[in-house]
Amino acid sequence: MSSGTDRRVTIADIAARAGVSIGAVSFALNGRKGVSADTRARILAVADELGWAPASAARSLAGAKTATFGLVLARDPRNLGVESFYMQFLAGIESELSLRNHGLLLQVVPDIQSELETLRGWHKARRVDGVIVTDVRVDDPRIAYLAKTPGLPAVVVGDPSVAEGMTTVGTDDATAARAAVRHLVDLGHRRIARVAGLAELAHTRLRDDAFLDEMRLQDAEPTVVHTDFTPAEGVEATGAVLTAAEPPTAIVYDNDIMAVAALGVAAQLGIRVPDDLSIVAWDDSVLCQHSYPRLTSLSHDVVNFGAHVARRLFDVVGGAPPEADLDSTPVLQPRESTGPAPR
Repeated sequence: MSSGTDRRVTIADIAARAGVSIGAVSFALNGRKGVSADTRARILAVADELGWAPASAARSLAGAKTATFGLVLARDPRNLGVESFYMQFLAGIESELSLRNHGLLLQVVPDIQSELETLRGWHKARRVDGVIVTDVRVDDPRIAYLAKTPGLPAVVVGDPSVAEGMTTVGTDDATAARAAVRHLVDLGHRRIARVAGLAELAHTRLRDDAFLDEMRLQDAEPTVVHTDFTPAEGVEATGAVLTAAEPPTAIVYDNDIMAVAALGVAAQLGIRVPDDLSIVAWDDSVLCQHSYPRLTSLSHDVVNFGAHVARRLFDVVGGAPPEADLDSTPVLQPRESTGPAPR
């Protein structure tokens, strides 16, 4: 059956493709005895290939909308409560959805394969009108799936290079990373570390590349350590770089929660911020503005970013052609956590 048709896939279609009776298909799909394991597996594979959906999704097959957008996050749910970026980002999405009487279906899963399976399940059951994709990996299987599934509109949060031919909304992280390096070099720092996020994320790769290239241009000595964005790994990475034979005099963090945690590590080691160590955070949440000392940060409006993504998804669901949008370039906000390099 062509993926371009809106006609509902029936058990007769599955039976014809699999070369079995309608009764056998019914047994297999309902988990009942009466077919062999091999036949059941073949029937389920054909059902998946044809995009079969259970009867509960029939109302959507007639063209009705769910008034719901979907977002799947491969994150430890215990960490979401302390990850200020996602709290602000979700608030921005909800602010736009509520204006149009739409809801957000959020699902937290353990890994990217589970994300992909969730997207497939939502598409088959017509659970959502469109999806938002975040934390894009290099060679991300979700992008490959969505690119060939026009029936599931999507907006990808990230640089257009990670999802060519799809609608993207991103921030200019490369320019921001370079600005952080130049700020620290202007203060006399030559050994600068970057405590980054997950190495497999596309935006981490973009920030890494920009950081390392700018450090090369400035003839400075870089260190890059990857983490999972959590305070615990931020503490571990900070301790490792600060107790090295030649520790950095400045560190740039990939989020604000790790930067705040780093203040405690420095204090425990007897390292003064900013006299002995300068710290730059990312995202500039309220944590940066009320820590002691207040954290220099790469600032952008994350709530507005989420709202922008939601607006673009409404456009895509409405039939707008693919477009790459730049939401903003994070701007360095100097505060008391950065100062001249120690002599």
